[in-house]
Amino acid sequence: MKARIAVLAGDGIGPEVTNEAVVLLQRAGELYGHHFEFEAAAIGGAAIDATGDPLPMATRAVVQRADAVLLGAVGGPKWGTDAVRPEQGLLGLRALLGTYANVRPVTVLPALAELSPVRADRVRGTDLLFVRELTGGAYFGAKSRQEGARDQGLVATDAMVYSETEIARVVRLAAGFARERSGRLTSVDKANVLETSRLWREVTTRIVRDEFPDVTLEHVLVDSFAMLLIQRPTAYDVIVTENLFGDILTDEAAVLTGSIGLLPSASLGVAADGAVRGLYEPIHGSAPDIAGQGKANPAGAMLSTALLLRHSLGLERVASAVESAVFGVLNAGARTADLCTEGAVSTSEFGRLVRERLA
Repeated sequence: MKARIAVLAGDGIGPEVTNEAVVLLQRAGELYGHHFEFEAAAIGGAAIDATGDPLPMATRAVVQRADAVLLGAVGGPKWGTDAVRPEQGLLGLRALLGTYANVRPVTVLPALAELSPVRADRVRGTDLLFVRELTGGAYFGAKSRQEGARDQGLVATDAMVYSETEIARVVRLAAGFARERSGRLTSVDKANVLETSRLWREVTTRIVRDEFPDVTLEHVLVDSFAMLLIQRPTAYDVIVTENLFGDILTDEAAVLTGSIGLLPSASLGVAADGAVRGLYEPIHGSAPDIAGQGKANPAGAMLSTALLLRHSLGLERVASAVESAVFGVLNAGARTADLCTEGAVSTSEFGRLVRERLA
């Protein structure tokens, strides 16, 4: 197979972890008989410094001709909260690709259970898949700020808007994943208060009942689920939820693993012809305080390549091999600085160990 991959390294530690991901993909291609072409482009703060635009037209062109996009991280205090911000590049990229679902696996490895701030006996065996709606809700609704009545001062509003179509497409994706895994799907909402959540629950129930009768559906209120996620994370498998709730819950789930540096993600959009447009990135930020020091954990970026191989390229065998290599190195005891206080391996050394295990 031949595939073109856009590489947007971004800011801070982005270039370091993305480099390890690219080298791993190159090695995987050599071992399994596939040819991957890589085309680099700027995004975020680096793009602002170079062009004044967090998502320049040249980057858009690179992305549009690629089969998949690999992203490092964007942002940092250098760019502050000015009118032009690095994060605008990421939002623009999602819109350009039409990605409407963020898929985030959360796996607690046996060897790392003791590193979780939650008791090891509670997190051991956790294997979750979050599917978060990505283009609707309060983040994308109309926003306003204006003078209120006499003693109110300024009044701000963020409209939370969802259509049946938006809900149905992300629920279908999540239910499909549930069917491939355990056959269990949990939908998280706030249907006792929010009208958007009541619509979410109605549409989810109908889609699963009519199109996925082999999938068992459970509805849980978001405040209750936030507690249950810590109390008994192994009780859940595939979780689908709206944009705002998903943003919060996936960050909460990240602490179960022991380090945010371990987690990958995929932002997916399925075209009318069934082709999957995908943006793949670790969930961590740009961490400028450790940039260039070889301390960054590349596991999240490397596991993101497995999601890229699986969802955009359809190479399940290679994707599983990459995951096994990363998990194998971690279970064998290799630790980057975020996972230990002594004996840490560098970013590049961790990458080398994974490539050796893959081979």
